[in-house]
Amino acid sequence: MFEPAARPMSGLTARCGRALLSPWSRLSLLVVVLAGAGAAVLVLQPQRLLADGLPPQVGGAGAVALFAVAYGLCTAAFVPRPILNLAAGALFATQAGLLSALAGTVLGAGISFGLGRVLGQDALRPLVRGRWLKAADGQLSRHGFRSMMAIRLFPGVPFAAANYCAAVSRMGWAPFLLATGLGSVPNTLAYVVAGSSASSPTSPAFLVAMGFIVLSGVAAAVVAWCRRSRLRRRRAGRGPAA
Repeated sequence: MFEPAARPMSGLTARCGRALLSPWSRLSLLVVVLAGAGAAVLVLQPQRLLADGLPPQVGGAGAVALFAVAYGLCTAAFVPRPILNLAAGALFATQAGLLSALAGTVLGAGISFGLGRVLGQDALRPLVRGRWLKAADGQLSRHGFRSMMAIRLFPGVPFAAANYCAAVSRMGWAPFLLATGLGSVPNTLAYVVAGSSASSPTSPAFLVAMGFIVLSGVAAAVVAWCRRSRLRRRRAGRGPAA
């Protein structure tokens, strides 16, 4: 007797479920999550770790693990990694600081990649139409490990932006996380050493670390400029033929 009324209700529930799980609804949720994370960063100001350090009741391996988790959450919320790497070195010295920073790097990359893959990929992939976007998508999809290694080794590409771009591509989880962990070692180590030796700015360790940071930044700028000039020449060469 109540079956006719139940069918419209079940149909409405199914339509609401499809609407909530649609690509654009999930993308909207991703935007809300990222906006909330950014607001939390502005309120909590994790960069204060450089000045205040960890609470006195937290120490040992627990402090290293806690910092790695906080590091991962902060990078997913667009906190610059250099600040967190300096904090890792200042709080834990070189070895423990490097371990905590690398663990946080991989964790943060995994969080960003997962959010982008689950909530944003279906809505954003149809928008990949421009020549540069298609080239980047094809490079990440076909040569994921090699491309991500290059991105991590050269500090010119923002960490969070690379994570979400990789999530929109067809890159797999394993090459993304492995390339992130391996490719982040040199730059992360330099910042951790700089943070651990910041109290002695004339020490060889600090000077070598800062020299590496400067040289890697210059190298990244030169590579980006060369690639941009090459693309311009290609466009100029194709122009008359068109």
